[in-house]
Amino acid sequence: MELFLLFQDFIWVKKEGVTDGKFGRGDLSVRTRRQSKKLRRRGGLKLTHAFSFPNPRLEKAYIALQAWKHAITDDPKNLTGDWCGPAVCNYTGVYCAPAPDDNRITTVAGVDLNHGEIAGAIPEDIGLLSDLSLLHLNSNRFAPTLPDSLSGLRRLFELDVSNNRFSGPFPGVVLRLPSLRFLDLRFNAFAGEVPAAVFNANLDALFINNNQFQFTFPANFGNSTASVIVLANNNIGGCLPASIGGLAKTLEQLVALNAGLKGCLPPEIGQLKKLTVFDVSFNDLVGPLPESMEEMKSLEQLDVAHNNLSGEIPAGICELPRLKNFTFSYNYFCGEPKICSAIRRRDDRRNCIPWRPEQRPAEECEAFLLRPKISCSDTGCSGSPPPPPPPPPPPAVYHK
Repeated sequence: MELFLLFQDFIWVKKEGVTDGKFGRGDLSVRTRRQSKKLRRRGGLKLTHAFSFPNPRLEKAYIALQAWKHAITDDPKNLTGDWCGPAVCNYTGVYCAPAPDDNRITTVAGVDLNHGEIAGAIPEDIGLLSDLSLLHLNSNRFAPTLPDSLSGLRRLFELDVSNNRFSGPFPGVVLRLPSLRFLDLRFNAFAGEVPAAVFNANLDALFINNNQFQFTFPANFGNSTASVIVLANNNIGGCLPASIGGLAKTLEQLVALNAGLKGCLPPEIGQLKKLTVFDVSFNDLVGPLPESMEEMKSLEQLDVAHNNLSGEIPAGICELPRLKNFTFSYNYFCGEPKICSAIRRRDDRRNCIPWRPEQRPAEECEAFLLRPKISCSDTGCSGSPPPPPPPPPPPAVYHK
């Protein structure tokens, strides 16, 4: 299911190198001087001291961008072909704006190399771009990890490194970015645990789908401030916790399809009155749909297909005023109120609803009904079938 997520990007004005005449090369920080020497020691860069810059921050940006260009191994669209000379605000994909703390000077505020198919690494020198607010690198071939120096980007608001070749554990450096609100790590090869601290971060959007993360929801999941959380195509392997109700004030979209979810949907999900998109398809959820979902008045798209859900569809769900797309195919529901037929797009195939077409064979539905009853606790985390009965005692041994 396609999601149309609207985010307002920052708009940066390209500047030609505005200067107030107060700064010169002699004002460079010690760190910048040391970085400059480090670059020269690498042998791949030769900084021309004849260059003059409007302010020290643009000179640091020049050093960082030259180091980055040197770390690129393939640039098929030649996006960085004009990354030379001191006019960094004229580089392709580089955007400048007045400094947040001094609007008299111009700084590099954004780098956008989306869809560049660029191969290479992100160098430690990126930490010199201390005024960066936006870093968009999706659909490239950057690898292998995000450098630790990224933590120096104290003003970074949006970080999008999706659809690259990053790997290794969750990049903890992103949790040390105090201004970060938009984090997109999807379509990489990150693996392992997702730190619980992610859900304490002051994020508005969290995309970690299509990686190799393996984790269960931490107790603080409900602390997240995000309006959009996309976890799909990982191995979460647990249940949605009751703490999900804590997301009621902010959460608008939750996508966790094919994420290894188990157990029952907790009744606290009904507290998510701002939620517009809820997709938990292709999991191993069991039990009925909670009647509390009738309170999700903002819901527009609901997808619970390809699970082991059962019982009757609550009529109140189909009466939700904004629901346009309701997919509950490939489950074991046995009843569907007629009011559901009013939903513009609904898919109820492969269930056990007697009067609807394209349902499961009767014998398959009967076999499902013979399974042990599912009991969902208030936490929603004990919706697994009860343990099998103990084995019969061994046959008695008779001694002659």
